Amino acid sequence: MWSTLVLIGAAALLGYAAWQHHTALMAGAALLMAAATVGASGLTRLLPLGAFAGTFLISLLLRGPRLEPLDLLAALLVLGGLGFRIVREQVTARQLAWQRNTIAALHAGSERLADARDADAIIRAGIGILDRLQVAPNLAFVAYRQGTPHILAAKGAFEPFLERPIHPSDNNSRSVQADHWVAEEALTLLKKPQRRHYHVAPVYGRASNHLGVLIITRNTTEPFDDAEKSVVASFARLLGAQLGQWNAIRDLRDANDLTLRSLGAALEHRDDDTGGHTSRVVNLSVRLARRLGWDEDQVKALRWGAYLHDLGKLAIPDAVLHKRGALDPDERRVIQTHTTIGYDMLQDLHFLPAETLDLVRYHHERWDGTGYPSGLRGQNIPDTARLFTIVDVFDALTNARPYKPAWTRDRAVSEIRLQAGRQFDPQYVEAFLRMMAEHDEAHLVV
Repeated sequence: MWSTLVLIGAAALLGYAAWQHHTALMAGAALLMAAATVGASGLTRLLPLGAFAGTFLISLLLRGPRLEPLDLLAALLVLGGLGFRIVREQVTARQLAWQRNTIAALHAGSERLADARDADAIIRAGIGILDRLQVAPNLAFVAYRQGTPHILAAKGAFEPFLERPIHPSDNNSRSVQADHWVAEEALTLLKKPQRRHYHVAPVYGRASNHLGVLIITRNTTEPFDDAEKSVVASFARLLGAQLGQWNAIRDLRDANDLTLRSLGAALEHRDDDTGGHTSRVVNLSVRLARRLGWDEDQVKALRWGAYLHDLGKLAIPDAVLHKRGALDPDERRVIQTHTTIGYDMLQDLHFLPAETLDLVRYHHERWDGTGYPSGLRGQNIPDTARLFTIVDVFDALTNARPYKPAWTRDRAVSEIRLQAGRQFDPQYVEAFLRMMAEHDEAHLVV
């Protein structure tokens, strides 16, 4: 509101100054008008310059052709000052818009990076952030897969070459992973106008571990300035930190998985003379879980639990564990303690998810509530335990044990079907039976 009043007052002063042929008053009124339009956009920004120029011409018409040199100099200085202020304000406005856009893009992008669940998702999210920064229309992230560089994420003119391997155009083998030749070969994929100006930024993770290279190009005549290069370099560091963190987590997870797999393999040598029980139940459990649509975190928890499900048998005496024939009530009570013993032994492994511990403790519970150690019933039995018990029993039935010979596959499948709603979750049994039937049909086709 106040700016409107100031503009009206300044316009009145300009009119009065023109009538009185007062150049200094015109200059003052124009400066007042310029102050009132600070931050304005569009034609409003040009109002002080146009108003002063128009008023000065009107003053000349009213005064006649006579013009003092100082008056002309003053008018030219005012016009130059107002013009400089407009240009300067435009530059400042562009810089502020760039900064706001950069902050908004990095803020939104950091959330996307945090939500990314694997390296490919991180890279795609990263290219999306860089695209939103509007530094350049053509973007590519190139990294090595099995020793060969590939374009793993792209925008603009690079998109048709997504997932494409990059080989040296001169057909010479190159054993050194050098960013310069990778960038050169990637740039040749574009037409010359699309890569009139380009910039290459390496991406490093922890301990200067080379993770890839960012390539940006544009077809305008304006080269990339220092501010744009600085933003791209900062973004490359952000992307590298996120990728490096994910790689570290993946390596740790792989080490955990390998350790638990080795432990499970060692355990079965004590409990399973024929061997292979652990790998069989792990593979079959994971297949069934994925068929049921479990996410990868659930599958991982199930797999780890399958590795460790009989850990507690380390504490069971050989006389009971390897007894040929039926167990007496006391021996049965002893062997049933392996579930809680295994659960207790794993308490200090804090990286294990709750679903893994649930499987170890409750994989001998029954759907009808007659299982052990807690007599859980129906849906109260954790999902991992409900699924795994079907696979565990099936494998126990179809392989010889000290106390029984191996059953045929058909007989074991019939027993699983019979125990649906008694020992096992009926829905999981249905999914298991369909999976086994499809497996049998596939073998018949082969």
